[in-house]
Amino acid sequence: MRNFKNYDVWTDGVDFCVEVYKMTEQFPKKETYALSDQMQRAAVSIPSNVAEAFPW
Repeated sequence: MRNFKNYDVWTDGVDFCVEVYKMTEQFPKKETYALSDQMQRAAVSIPSNVAEAFPW
């Protein structure tokens, strides 16, 4: 049985998401609810969209 977690695009997306979260922790506090929030949501959408599109 195939699983979306076995695809490189999903694992790379998760790794990218982790890196974005690490990077945005270094942003100034005034960016917490602006740029960093937007970047985090965009990064999370990559593996989420892959999982959502996977044919069950």
